Amino acid sequence: MFRTREQMEEMEFLLLAPHAMKSRESRGRAFPEEEHPYRTAFQRDRDRIVHTTAFRRLEYKTQVFLISEGDHYRTRLTHTLEVAQIGRTLARALGANEDLTEAICLAHDLGHTPFGHSGEETLHELMEGHGGFDHNRQSLRIVERLEKVHEEYDGLNLTWEVREGIVKHRTEYDKGEFNGYEPDRQPTLEGQIVNLADEIAYNSHDLDDGIRAGLIRPGDLQDLALWREVLASLGLEETPREIGDLLRRQAVRRLIHLEVTDAVETTARRLQEHGVASPEEVRALPEPVARFSPVLEARNRELKDFLMRRVYRHYRVNRMAAKAKRLLTDLFRAYVEDPSQLPEPTQARLRSESLHRVVCDYIAGMTDRYAQEEYQKLFDPLERV
Repeated sequence: MFRTREQMEEMEFLLLAPHAMKSRESRGRAFPEEEHPYRTAFQRDRDRIVHTTAFRRLEYKTQVFLISEGDHYRTRLTHTLEVAQIGRTLARALGANEDLTEAICLAHDLGHTPFGHSGEETLHELMEGHGGFDHNRQSLRIVERLEKVHEEYDGLNLTWEVREGIVKHRTEYDKGEFNGYEPDRQPTLEGQIVNLADEIAYNSHDLDDGIRAGLIRPGDLQDLALWREVLASLGLEETPREIGDLLRRQAVRRLIHLEVTDAVETTARRLQEHGVASPEEVRALPEPVARFSPVLEARNRELKDFLMRRVYRHYRVNRMAAKAKRLLTDLFRAYVEDPSQLPEPTQARLRSESLHRVVCDYIAGMTDRYAQEEYQKLFDPLERV
């Protein structure tokens, strides 16, 4: 005996909070489909995302450090998985829909370019006058157009709520454009939870990778209020002269715990203060209800400024970014000047879309490794093509 979809949908009404988005209340898909016998709509969305080519490519896309810098640094895929794990924890604690939260988490970075944010900035510059480039819009473009699971339409045919969560994903580094998805309204609570989970994940793992890479010295951390709180929770007053693997891992786990706890408590209090009793009431609020406390927001601001100085703008990271910009710029110009160098399936898209957008899609979908290989094939006369 198994649980039917109808039983699972009924359980959502019994177990989830009134402000949670229920599968049965979804606005549905652009193309009608027969419902699955034992998976809800949001579970199907999650599964479709995991099985995409774009999701698999995240394994070889840069988070901060290039793949060639070492095997233990985060990639765009491991970042995505960490976001999903934190997102589910937040959703469960807040009585939100875990499946919807996880689906948005898993899709939120599908549109990222090779070589991290430097790749995105490069493509945006190259696409000036041709619509620009934004990885949130690219993520939506992937699930609505570039991936294909059915003969009769493009895209994954995801539910409206997952697509809205993708395009409205918003952190300090992800501004988003909401055109076509009610730009004057907030996303679901689940979509807002993804924003918090993303920030918690990159704050903690970029700090972790920065320490591991030697970009951050132990003594540099002592001035951070959040780091001192982490140390205190571990029974330490000062940062040791050396941070070994065990202490680093303990500190990162404790940092995530502090952030998640603050997010849950603050968001739960704000939900109660606003008296929201439905997903639509969450959407109608003038600002997101899912937030950190003012104290933690200030401490996160201090941490992010620190990471910007000591990690994201470190000369080693800048060197990687500069190489990536040169490589992607040369590839882009070569394809635009001679589209016959594009693979035949990509060339076929030129019949319905502009050259610059087709080239942009092709490069944005590359992994770091594939982009490097393409560069060698195009510019190294001794490389086999």
